[in-house]
Amino acid sequence: MTASFDLPSLKRFEAEAQAHIRHPQAWDYLQDCAGLGRTHQANLQAFAEQRLVPRPLVNVGGGHTRCELFGQCFEHPILLAPIAYQMLFHAHGEQASAAAASAQGSTLVVSSLASQTLEQIAAASDTPPWFQIYWQGSRERTSRLIDRALAAGYHTFMITVDAPVKQAHFELPPEIYAVNLEVPAAPAAKHPHQSEVFDGWMRQAPTWEDMAWLRDTLNKPLLIKGILHRDDALHAQKLGFDGLVVSNHGGRVLDGCIDSLSALRDIRSALKDELPILFDSGIRSGQDIYHALASGADAVLLGRPYIYGLAANGALGVAQVIRLLRDELEMTMALMGKRTLDDIHELSKN
Repeated sequence: MTASFDLPSLKRFEAEAQAHIRHPQAWDYLQDCAGLGRTHQANLQAFAEQRLVPRPLVNVGGGHTRCELFGQCFEHPILLAPIAYQMLFHAHGEQASAAAASAQGSTLVVSSLASQTLEQIAAASDTPPWFQIYWQGSRERTSRLIDRALAAGYHTFMITVDAPVKQAHFELPPEIYAVNLEVPAAPAAKHPHQSEVFDGWMRQAPTWEDMAWLRDTLNKPLLIKGILHRDDALHAQKLGFDGLVVSNHGGRVLDGCIDSLSALRDIRSALKDELPILFDSGIRSGQDIYHALASGADAVLLGRPYIYGLAANGALGVAQVIRLLRDELEMTMALMGKRTLDDIHELSKN
């Protein structure tokens, strides 16, 4: 595919992505939603129900979308969410996504389940990437994973807490696997009367005590991802987290969750302006980004859409998707009479 490849809409990227994915089951894995997909649809519907009241005649000259997050400056508030096994979708995998994000003035949040090494991915980006942590079943194993990311130069860390370590819902091709993880520990023995859930795989899940340990251990910006309840947000703030990510995992874990946009408003109301909030789940346009920012987010994490770009056209496709959504955001801002992100954030205070 040549550099002249041009797709003006996300829908066309999605269609091209499905046509180009090499592994037959990878598309189903990418689109997967738990249960009936109610949460996924609720995320999209929440944005579809938003309405705008344009404000013409405002001088927006010199407007921009620049923002600063945890000591890093970005050209816009669109970061790439952690998505596993990206070599399923393109041979250049996470390296392509990292390079595209950097070229577009953003960064990639690298998944613990990346299919390329942390070192390879970091080397592909001119901007220090972020690292998403899945709890590794113990503090010792988790600490070793973090130490490797620190040695590779990762800037900001994000612990995902709304799901135990995720596995693919199908058999991965032998050449694609979570290359940065140790061999899984053997499950702890349990008595016959014990629950497979409560006393089995949930014994590998982290607790608030583990979060306190992690916050005390890691001397880097640290966010907690997968928060939907205001009390959990307030507890994370009390523990000293630098920020949080309001996310329902795009509907991939627990079907029937509250949509993320509603949760965002409630959590921003609880936290006031005291903690940065990133938003994840359901972003499909620049207008969606505007609504998330107006509802209290400081930035958003883009998920499935950039993988559509990756599958369709590698690093160039990812860059095209980011640019498309940034252009849509800027157009929405201009028509709404908003010159900067601060102007949008004022809406969440009213």
